[in-house]
Amino acid sequence: METNNLFNKSIVITGASSGAGRAAALEFAGYGTKLILAARNEQVLQEVADECTQLGAGVITVVTDVTDPKAMINLANAANDWAQKIDVWINNAGVLAAGDFEVTPMEVHTQVIKTNLLGYMNGAHAVLPFFKKQGYGTLINNISIGGFLPVPYGAGYTASKFGLRGFSEALKGELSVWPDIHVCDLFPAFLDTPGIQHAGNFTGKVLRPAPPVYDPQRLAKAMVTATKYPEGSTSIGSASIVLRLGHALFPKLTTNITAAFMRYYLKNADPIALTSGNLFNTVDYGMSANGGWGIPGEPKVHRKYIAAGLLAGFAAGYLLISRNKNS
Repeated sequence: METNNLFNKSIVITGASSGAGRAAALEFAGYGTKLILAARNEQVLQEVADECTQLGAGVITVVTDVTDPKAMINLANAANDWAQKIDVWINNAGVLAAGDFEVTPMEVHTQVIKTNLLGYMNGAHAVLPFFKKQGYGTLINNISIGGFLPVPYGAGYTASKFGLRGFSEALKGELSVWPDIHVCDLFPAFLDTPGIQHAGNFTGKVLRPAPPVYDPQRLAKAMVTATKYPEGSTSIGSASIVLRLGHALFPKLTTNITAAFMRYYLKNADPIALTSGNLFNTVDYGMSANGGWGIPGEPKVHRKYIAAGLLAGFAAGYLLISRNKNS
C-alpha cells in the first residue's frame, strides 16, 4: 500500500488549537490533505481551520474534550462520515501541572492523567475499529521525552507519560498481526510552544522550559514523516536522544540532577499566583504554534553542544559518585 502520498489523506489531530497540534495542522495542510481538527476552544479551532483552508486543505472542526470517551467516538464518527475513511489519527492533546506532589491537589494530578494518558487511550479506542475495518491506518502518539525522563515536581505528568509509553508498547504487540496498521510514538525534546504558559502551576513561581528548546515545526515535520514512512519510535532533537540515553545509563543520577536543576530554578524564579491553567477549562491566551521561548527555525549547532554537555555532565557525575563510594 502506498503511504508516502499525502494528498487527500484524512488526518485527525487532537489538541489542534495551539502548540504542536496547530503546527502539525498547518504543516499537513500544504499537502492537500483532509484535516479533522479537534480541541476544546471552538473559536481558535476555527481560526486554525481557516489558515489550513488557505493553504489548500479540506478542513472540518469538531469541538472535543479528549477526556470524554463518547466525545472521542463522536470525533471518529465525524471524521469517517466526512472523509469516508480515517488514514491517520494523531493523539496530541496534552496538559502539564507543576508543583510539589502533596501541594498539588489530587484533582489536578487526576486531570493530567485523564488528558495525557486516558485521552490517548480514548483516541485509540475510538479509531481502531475504523482502522481494522479498512485494514490499514496510522496512529501517531506525541509522547515527548517525558516518556523516558522523569520530571520532578511534575509527578502526575510523569505518571501519564510513562503510562502512555507502556500503553503504546502493549498496543503495538496486539496489532502486530495487522501489518498495515501502524503505531508511531514520537519523543520530542522541550518545545517552544505555549504549553508551559497554559500549565497548572502550584510552584508559586514563573515557569519556563529548560533549554535547549526546539521549534514545534520540527515535530510537525516528524509527524508528516511518520505518516509517509511509519516507524515505531522516533526521538526528535539531539537533546531528546541524549536525555533518553542519560536516564537509561544513569537513572538515579539523571533524576537527581533534574530535580536539583528545578529546585535551583524555582528558588530564583519570579513569584506568581497559583493557577490550574487550562486543565479544566480553555484559556484565551497563548494560542499560537510557538510560545516565544526560542528562535523559530532550523536546528542550531549550539543545541548539539548543549546536548553533548548534558551527557558529559551525567558521565562526570557518575564517575564522581563512584569515586566517593570507593574512597
